[in-house]
Amino acid sequence: MTTAATQTHVMLHLGVGSFHRAHQALYVHNLQASGDLSWQLAGGNIRAEMAETMAALAAQNGEYTLETITPSGVHAYTRVKAISQVIAYEPTLAKLIAVAANPSTCIISFTVTEAGYYLDANNVLDTSIADLATDLEQARKGSAGSTIYGALTAMLRQRMLNQSGSVTLLNCDNLRHNGDRSRSGLLQFIILLGDAELLSWVTANTTSPNAMVDRITPRPTADVAQRVLKATGWADTVPVMGESFIQWVIEENFCAGRPAWENVGVEMVTSVAPYEEAKIRLLNAAHSCIAWAGTLVGYQYIHEGTHDAAIRKFAFDYATNDVIPVLNKPEKPSPIDLAAYRDVVLDRFGNPAIRDTNQRVAMDGYSKIPGFIAPTIRERLARHESIASVTVLPALFLAYLQRWHKGQISYVYQDQAMDVDAAHAMCEAADPIATYCSDAVLWGELANDSRLVAAMRQAYQQVTQFIESHQS
Repeated sequence: MTTAATQTHVMLHLGVGSFHRAHQALYVHNLQASGDLSWQLAGGNIRAEMAETMAALAAQNGEYTLETITPSGVHAYTRVKAISQVIAYEPTLAKLIAVAANPSTCIISFTVTEAGYYLDANNVLDTSIADLATDLEQARKGSAGSTIYGALTAMLRQRMLNQSGSVTLLNCDNLRHNGDRSRSGLLQFIILLGDAELLSWVTANTTSPNAMVDRITPRPTADVAQRVLKATGWADTVPVMGESFIQWVIEENFCAGRPAWENVGVEMVTSVAPYEEAKIRLLNAAHSCIAWAGTLVGYQYIHEGTHDAAIRKFAFDYATNDVIPVLNKPEKPSPIDLAAYRDVVLDRFGNPAIRDTNQRVAMDGYSKIPGFIAPTIRERLARHESIASVTVLPALFLAYLQRWHKGQISYVYQDQAMDVDAAHAMCEAADPIATYCSDAVLWGELANDSRLVAAMRQAYQQVTQFIESHQS
């Protein structure tokens, strides 16, 4: 369903980081460059981070340069002009709320990272997390707060009061069933508030398409701006960079119109499930595997680990032995050539020009284990199959956490879902492996499963041998 070209509609994006500017914003730019000006893009953040970047972006009227680099080293530069309104952060989110509540805004999209949805293994909001508990209190007082749920609640409440009509909520994060899950979290949040009127309105006047997004977009370093200046002559203060590969698959479930994204390469489908499963398990999980393993043996960048034969074998065996057989069953074959996809992924990770850091990819393990890795373990155990290859990934994360516990990680580790005290206690336990496997945040119903514990002990031995082999 597309809107008429004579109308101008707004897509408001929450979370204007590097990924949004290298991915969703580029699709809007390409659509506008094709002559379709029926949609404009506005953007802002719901937290105070990135204030300097947003101010610099505003000073450039929302324009910036995207540098892309192929695995063979070919650079290309695009001046992206999609963001017509840069909304500065302020604690009340008043400006964002005003744009969200305007009838011309027909899509509210967002990127807040996987950990920003505060959902446990059963998709129940974890109100013990301080940020979420604080936001509930703020929302009860009519304030917006700083989580995606607090922000959306304030925006949708104002939209309801303004009688501004339906709006699509488009999740652009790496989260399995991201539309369904973020919608569930939002409705739970509103139920906890006790706002029956808003709950009824949101249920009737919003949709939440599932979507799968893919492009590696490292945090830009200073040399990106230098290359942009040399290539384009523009002293861009906020360029972004990414690999040449890009993909966006979206479920056709929009309630207030949408851009004609299919004209610029977006795959509009009835179900994103097979695409997101392939991406989350073969790309995201393998990415974390390489970041954790690379950090353990002293690498700084993803491409370094990818070109290490032992680390590449961890990722390759994980994909080949345990994931692909789960995703491509005789009774339900995958529409994707998974072996080819695996090889493309590893080629992308090995791109030395991207210089993606282990620090960026290693973060949020307490969300990535349950989201990216545990599902494969559950499914293979249900089929009475080996979990030897997949268990290497959480074993790497345990070894990584033990280094973190000792203060031996060379960078700051960030993890919104991690209970820091519990993680330290686990590392100090008499049997860290058993304690690790008992953590319900990480494992859900798999916690304390004897098969998991046994496989983890074997995998941890592999990881120990791997580390020792790189020290000799």
